Amino acid sequence: MPSALSHLRVLDLSRILAGPWAGQMLADLGADVIKVERPGVGDDTRGWGPPWLKDEQGADTEVAAYYLCANRNKRSITIDITQAEGQALVRQLAAQSDVVLENFKAGGLAQYGLDYDSLKAVNPRLVYCSITGFGQDGPYAPRAGYDFLIQGLGGLMSITGRPDGEDGSGPMKVGVALTDILTGLYATNAVLAALAWRERSGEGQYIDMALLDVQVACLANQAANYLATGHSPQRLGNAHPNIVPYQDFPTADGYMILAIGNDAQFARFCEVAAAPELAADVRFATNRARVGNRSVLIPLLKKLTVERSTADWISTLEALAVPCGPINTLADVFADPQVQARGLKVTVPHPIAGQLPLVASPMKLSATPVDYRLPPPMLGEHTDDILAATLGLDAAAIARLRADGVV
Repeated sequence: MPSALSHLRVLDLSRILAGPWAGQMLADLGADVIKVERPGVGDDTRGWGPPWLKDEQGADTEVAAYYLCANRNKRSITIDITQAEGQALVRQLAAQSDVVLENFKAGGLAQYGLDYDSLKAVNPRLVYCSITGFGQDGPYAPRAGYDFLIQGLGGLMSITGRPDGEDGSGPMKVGVALTDILTGLYATNAVLAALAWRERSGEGQYIDMALLDVQVACLANQAANYLATGHSPQRLGNAHPNIVPYQDFPTADGYMILAIGNDAQFARFCEVAAAPELAADVRFATNRARVGNRSVLIPLLKKLTVERSTADWISTLEALAVPCGPINTLADVFADPQVQARGLKVTVPHPIAGQLPLVASPMKLSATPVDYRLPPPMLGEHTDDILAATLGLDAAAIARLRADGVV
């Protein structure tokens, strides 16, 4: 099958998650992504375990499972960019690339002659995307930025967690590095936009992506609520600031989620719960009224939901198109028939693990589907191939670079 981006080469100088996530998306869509790593060390996430990748005998390897989530379909080359010869190799690769991804501190690559201005001189068509914590300007630009820090600084933690006064109250981070992932998604969109512009103009450009910018942008309705009122939204646990009931509820054997989005759905829920009077009550008849009387309504609903099992509620409510669902563990997620039907787990051959399970890409394109060509590469796995096939170096030259610690 054809791939949408098979005509493109991406030089991925990034590590951890935001940059590699963008690189993996471009690789999934067919781009040739060359991951440049430090000799002997590689991407920091290779060591972020446990858990660890297991070999075919079931023994732990030295590759962390974390690394596997953002690096498939890439080729790995090790280059020491602190050495002049290493810098020259990266410049040669950039001259033959369409995109560069990097997430060094602001200005960090200039000392190596690998910043945008330096690489633009050898490849004016280059799209160069820098991902930092705070961007290339502003008072925080020199600072290092990490997802957890940005979730706090960017406001997400102030609206995540149980409200003050409840057990377990306090700000809480999201259970995955969401700011990194969202930044990777925005970076991918920006790269594709820059490539589309290049088709018309013939020129590359520079992309300045910041984790803080992305986090603030992704506050979405919560940011809009603040800008409209001047009041900072408060933590509501699993509840929604604008919709009621839209949260978790206890059942006879666990918990379920109700995500009731309109008054008709609420009326149908009340019928199932044998409490039609709640839907007729002026305090609860409309979503606006329910939000205003949240503190009265939610305890009444919890008394109803504990009377039946989770499965009973879900089967009954789903039959009446009342949005609801369980709170699954990851084991439940990958056993779910819808998840299985959508093919959200894939298995790829791996030189150590034999067969490696990975989470599939959610992108489903009819003409140019995602292709799982390569597993996340071992450190420097493709160094010789890239130096020989892409840069035209012979065996003697490659051997000398290895002896000198350049690769």
